[in-house]
Amino acid sequence: MQRNKIRFCMFAIAIAAAGTARASSGDAWQQFATEVEGKCKQAARASIEFPHAVVDPFGSEHYGIALVTGKPKGANGFVSYFCAYDKQTKEVELGSEIETDEMRILPDE
Repeated sequence: MQRNKIRFCMFAIAIAAAGTARASSGDAWQQFATEVEGKCKQAARASIEFPHAVVDPFGSEHYGIALVTGKPKGANGFVSYFCAYDKQTKEVELGSEIETDEMRILPDE
């Protein structure tokens, strides 16, 4: 009886590991990064003209993370926002505006 429990547990662990490996494939991470980029740019369009996003390819355990930069609507210069994408609900939130000059980075565009 004890051996059957051990075999069952080993089988269950093997199945779970196989599912995790498949879900973590390069294509899945690329799709995730594309989704985070799109949702974060969309959220920033209310404040930024032509937003540019740099996405953390994996994010944290619970969130996708991006830095969205662009020209503020109706103003000069560049600003950035940190964007958090909830992996479970697929909702995004932007942090407060950060002047890009203070961070010493500018987008390529």
